[in-house]
Amino acid sequence: MTTQADAAGQLSWLLDNLLQRVDHLHQAIVLSRDGLVMAAPQNMSREDGDHLAAMAAGFQGLARGAMEYCGAREVRQTIIEMDSAFLFVMAAGEGSCLAVISSADANVGVIAYEMAMMVRRMGKYLIAAPRFSAHQPAAR
Repeated sequence: MTTQADAAGQLSWLLDNLLQRVDHLHQAIVLSRDGLVMAAPQNMSREDGDHLAAMAAGFQGLARGAMEYCGAREVRQTIIEMDSAFLFVMAAGEGSCLAVISSADANVGVIAYEMAMMVRRMGKYLIAAPRFSAHQPAAR
């Protein structure tokens, strides 16, 4: 039986591998929909992981709001293009996302493909159960 710590370690290894294999990638993280770090590369500080997870969750939440407004069924990927970087956020599993930051000269198609393959490989490890049900108010 795989424990949560084992799964996080395997995800971290996959993120490290992704960062080594794909040109122009700088950071990668797996996060829950509500912005909690599920896995990060070994060299990422806790503060950087928390910051990236919070940003990615916010952008994915805005994208889900746009999805509902437009009458679409799902958000697959959000890409933010900046003058010197791209931020990609991809739905990864039930309640989770994969986020990566690349330089501006990255091949966007290659990044999107590699992210999709990563999500496919991580499969069952990407389920983030909600911390409370829709009918149960959050603790204050």
